[in-house]
Amino acid sequence: VAIGVVQYLIKPFTFATFEDKLSSYRLFRQQLASPESGAGRTGASQSEVDRAFASLRAPSELPLPKGLSVSTLGSVQQHLKQVPGAVSATEVMAALGMSRVTARRYLEYLADAGTVTRAPRYGTPGRPENEYAWN
Repeated sequence: VAIGVVQYLIKPFTFATFEDKLSSYRLFRQQLASPESGAGRTGASQSEVDRAFASLRAPSELPLPKGLSVSTLGSVQQHLKQVPGAVSATEVMAALGMSRVTARRYLEYLADAGTVTRAPRYGTPGRPENEYAWN
């Protein structure tokens, strides 16, 4: 009661909001229970702790950087949810009709918020490209 639990429980919210919060909490618990952070280890690195707690924050809880819009962010999120597997900024660019730099800015924002995972994609000559997958 002292930390506002009662107000949170009686505050009206949509099912989509509730579903997002439960999904974030599930991801948080999975990251805490992952094999990398489990059995034989005595502690977690700061980046592992940051990543786990970032999964509890919704992207809307982080302020949008200058130049990013809520509607375009929604389009990028919707595209990532629909595409199976991981995509690069170039693939998002082609699918949504935006510049590669713009697509990368939105993808990086979502990765920093913990909504998507970011990993390097190797296999072609030249500089590796990051790929992003919806959590």
